[in-house]
Amino acid sequence: MVRICFVCLGNICRSPTAESLMKSLIHGAHLDDQIEVD
Repeated sequence: MVRICFVCLGNICRSPTAESLMKSLIHGAHLDDQIEVD
């Protein structure tokens, strides 16, 4: 299992946005069981 964590200095907008986008891309590629995003 691959784990991905997005971090920015304020963690107000960029990290949650990047996390949401990556989760959407992973789901679209049917890789939910192989990649976890924190």
